Amino acid sequence: MLPPMLRLPALDVHQPANLADALALREQLGPGARWVAGGTDLLPNLKLHMVDAEHLVSLRALAELHGITVDAATGELCIGAATRLADLAADPDVLAHAPVLAFAAGRVASPQLRNMGTLGGNLCLDTRCRYINQSELWREALGGCLKSHGTECHVVPGGQGCVAALSSDTAPVLIVHGAAIDVLGPHGASRSVAVADLYDTDGLQHVRLEDGEVLVRVRVPRQPATARHAYRKWAARASIDFPLVSVALRLDLATTGLDLASATGTATLAGGQLAVGVLGPRPRVLDLGRFAGRPVDEALALELGDFAFARCHPLPNVPYDAAYRRERLAVEVRRAVRGMA
Repeated sequence: MLPPMLRLPALDVHQPANLADALALREQLGPGARWVAGGTDLLPNLKLHMVDAEHLVSLRALAELHGITVDAATGELCIGAATRLADLAADPDVLAHAPVLAFAAGRVASPQLRNMGTLGGNLCLDTRCRYINQSELWREALGGCLKSHGTECHVVPGGQGCVAALSSDTAPVLIVHGAAIDVLGPHGASRSVAVADLYDTDGLQHVRLEDGEVLVRVRVPRQPATARHAYRKWAARASIDFPLVSVALRLDLATTGLDLASATGTATLAGGQLAVGVLGPRPRVLDLGRFAGRPVDEALALELGDFAFARCHPLPNVPYDAAYRRERLAVEVRRAVRGMA
């Protein structure tokens, strides 16, 4: 007997003319409605019956959620949440002010998906787990899990919280850039949230947005001349796949004007930050202040890899061996330091 075809459930799609109308409509429709922009994450999950919706409110054509600008006075980079990942990866302002963000956006999935997926959608990706991202028939045979109509976590037996992993490529990069998001809710209520504070430890509700709130824009502050950034991801295939390990690194140098690619060992570290993805529902953020005063050389690359290995413990929540992912994490951190410019 062949498994049933994956079809979208019956639902209504609404296309409001502006952001105010979208917020009012979402509030009117209630909890049975969901936002949709590119749909590259939501639509497959609807087909697998991992999430439910009676209404989709489209954000794709809303002018308020598009555009990439640079503030002339502060140098802050402002990116609309509905900006496509393909556009983000190729935008001249992003390449000039946050090239590692452009690089990370260009590594998401495949060209077809980057032409649909958005920055806001990548930040709000649902968490993934080897026990949930399966067909409904497969999940029923297993007896479900905390995230799928069950009461047991198969990753951490006896665990009371879901540890499904966030696989966003852009989130770790934005964290080490000190980026923030602007959020708008019903009746015009607005707030700003640091990307580092956007995520919670519960894989069932890992994004700290209230029902009806929408991510409007991402703001990336101008980076100091002494800052160097890098992003590395490892996946089973070079395209399509979500990362199985991802690391974003920022090194703050004590001296300006140094090119690490050609002057390794001459720069001195003043501090920095490491954000590690795909461990659980939120990235693990590690401060590198303890390494201040050290020369940025091969010895530091090795030590930072060991530091990440000691502090990060991948779980068997995504495909591939957790012990190997931990070893690979250390390798990717070392490669990030060596390849940094």
